[in-house]
Amino acid sequence: MNDPRNQDPAFLRGMTQRRLGRRDAFRLAGLSAAGLALAACGVQGKRVTKPTSSAQAQSAVQQYWSGKAKNGHVDFANWPYYMDPKHPQLKQFTQQTGITVTYDEAIQENASWFAKIQPLLAAGQSINYDLMVVTNGIQFTELVELGYLAPLDHSKLPNFAANAGPRYKNEAYDPGNVYSIPWTSGMTGIAYNPKYIDTPPTSYAALWDPKYKGKVGMMADSQEIGNFGMFLLGVDPEKSTPADWEKAAAKLKEQRDAGIVRKYYDQGYVDPLGKGDIWLCQAWSGDIFQKNISEGTDLKFVIPEEGATIWTDNMMIPKTAANPVDAIMLMDFFYDPQIAAGLAEYINYVTPVPAAQAIIKADAAKAKGDEQKTLEEVADSPLVFPSEADYAKLRTYRTFKNTDEQKQYENIFQAITTS
Repeated sequence: MNDPRNQDPAFLRGMTQRRLGRRDAFRLAGLSAAGLALAACGVQGKRVTKPTSSAQAQSAVQQYWSGKAKNGHVDFANWPYYMDPKHPQLKQFTQQTGITVTYDEAIQENASWFAKIQPLLAAGQSINYDLMVVTNGIQFTELVELGYLAPLDHSKLPNFAANAGPRYKNEAYDPGNVYSIPWTSGMTGIAYNPKYIDTPPTSYAALWDPKYKGKVGMMADSQEIGNFGMFLLGVDPEKSTPADWEKAAAKLKEQRDAGIVRKYYDQGYVDPLGKGDIWLCQAWSGDIFQKNISEGTDLKFVIPEEGATIWTDNMMIPKTAANPVDAIMLMDFFYDPQIAAGLAEYINYVTPVPAAQAIIKADAAKAKGDEQKTLEEVADSPLVFPSEADYAKLRTYRTFKNTDEQKQYENIFQAITTS
């Protein structure tokens, strides 16, 4: 393999200016009303029977992949700001394999993306992409249960087998990585501005502390605030019940009615936190890291003692893909530690490839000036490389049994932020 680190460093990374994060897409694009309506009401369709044994799973893999061959091209749909605009990794992939890639920042929000592709997939038609990235959650579950995803042939994923971190081979939303492998992850925890808070918050109780009245930021997203309410009560969101949701909502209502919350944010909490309009808030890990790197701020991000949320964006192949062999080759390519390191250096979210850390440190040793400092910060950041102790405290969103349960959840928590 050609080592991508032997290329011009300016070709491989752009570390010196503020980059928008993947989650900025929510703010820039706005939420799709049609997509949210679809997610709320559910999609009618024939649910597939998932394999219940390894033999059945292997049979499904063989049936799908039999006769499929490399065609020399991949159409890849991803979120904005999830790769250096110069696409150095994709150029390296083409150099190495001869496979060309059309990369499209086509996904702005999970529900609206699902609304766009679902009618095509239901009709057995191509969505014009061979590879796409979807977050764990209700749309991911719908894609699996409606039979819209190709079962992955793990014999074609040697890099994933060798280099993926253990937790990324044991995701509750896709046990055994039958349909997906992670692109990147992020954490939702508490961020604070040390100019205004002397004692670092260690518990979610800080977000309910009356001394921070009017200086707390919370998120408008129902799953995010729901998780925080449950963490406060010592409830594992993954295992929560409707009774837990009601109790968590009551605590969130107390927080709101006491005037502690200044605002419920979709995305734009980072600048108010930096300016002191709010002193502490719910936050996404990559946002805080990028703000500090690009603007020299000293905002802090903590995983409270009760735990925090981890979300994962996942690569998957739609069943109607024209080039699935080329797509799965590209999926595996991103699990080469050198390639994973280049991505992490640019996007600054949690990489599923732990071995990337040593490579970033080696890149830092070769760099100079601001670039060296930035790469050192990426390599040493627990927001990009969480410790095992951090991972042990991380939980995902609740996986809903059906759309009725999801609607019940959303009704409970949306009432907090919209009333």
